[in-house]
Amino acid sequence: MKTLLGLITILVLTSVLTSSGASSNPGPSAVVPPAEEKHLRNIKQLTFGGENAEAYFSADGKQLIFQSTRDGRECDQIYTMNIDGSNIRMISTGNGRTTCSYFFPNGRRVLYSSTHLGARECPPRPDFSQGYVWAVYPTFDIFTARPDGSDLKQLTTTPGYDAETTISPSGKLVFTSMRDGDLDIYTMDSNGKHVRRLTNELGYDGGPFWSYDGKQIVYRANHPKTEKEKSDYVGLLKQNLIRPTTLEIWVMNADGSNKRQVTHNGKANFAPYFFPDGKRIIFASNMSDPKARDFDLYKINVDGSGLERITFNETFDGFPMFSPDGKKLVFASNRNAKTRGDTNVFIADWVE
Repeated sequence: MKTLLGLITILVLTSVLTSSGASSNPGPSAVVPPAEEKHLRNIKQLTFGGENAEAYFSADGKQLIFQSTRDGRECDQIYTMNIDGSNIRMISTGNGRTTCSYFFPNGRRVLYSSTHLGARECPPRPDFSQGYVWAVYPTFDIFTARPDGSDLKQLTTTPGYDAETTISPSGKLVFTSMRDGDLDIYTMDSNGKHVRRLTNELGYDGGPFWSYDGKQIVYRANHPKTEKEKSDYVGLLKQNLIRPTTLEIWVMNADGSNKRQVTHNGKANFAPYFFPDGKRIIFASNMSDPKARDFDLYKINVDGSGLERITFNETFDGFPMFSPDGKKLVFASNRNAKTRGDTNVFIADWVE
């Protein structure tokens, strides 16, 4: 989710940066990648300035939905655009903070989470006096709308955080919620019915994505082990905060069974997404940077073998997603930034 990107930006720059608004989009721009990025070809930049991230494909592969602080906004709103960067338009309300947008498979609706029912203003940034923390805003609820933003409908009404939602090919939703007192993963039908909890271990479980066949879910997690870690986690959670500096990648079946840990490096691993074959995962991590400020993309087999680094940009690369046919990869990056801290959306051909 984008809240995590905001904190990663702090790691990258070692200070909080805010956007003064995005420039108009001049159209896709070719970007020369580092020589080591052999899996990416024809990289094109689709957004230009500000913070733009979590861009996800429509089922037909023709559009992207993403969140951005463009237009001088203080916090994220949801936008759509064509995969060539054209026809950018805001579809959220313009109030509150939004995150985690996604197209329904039939293309007739979209979803995103928003705090706008809690307040029209952006919620306050987290208090960093307690160190590196991320705010879990309790006023986040999940909404659906038509692709132009009309016919907005509230999908969740329970108290506490509801966000990080993605949709299976059959239209099943998976999301992260604090409705039962901890940050866990749940599934529900597209109308909000038949909610089912999938994770139960103390700690954060979130950022879930479905496999292409809808049989598996990949996610990120931090399960505190020592009594001190548990006390720290619970104490922060009571303040609607979490410390996301250590996250591992996990996989489970769609019903929550057969949970298994994929990464074991003790770093901030996040934004996992399945390859179309369901046997590999692409994700972002700072595992190769001793200072933990440089995030790159990696791929790994679901059994934890075959780790390979994909990007070698010296700033931030994250939020990867394959197109429905697996031929293209969209991701967010600080590369080619005109202003320090700019995060933009890029698209590339995937090369095996």
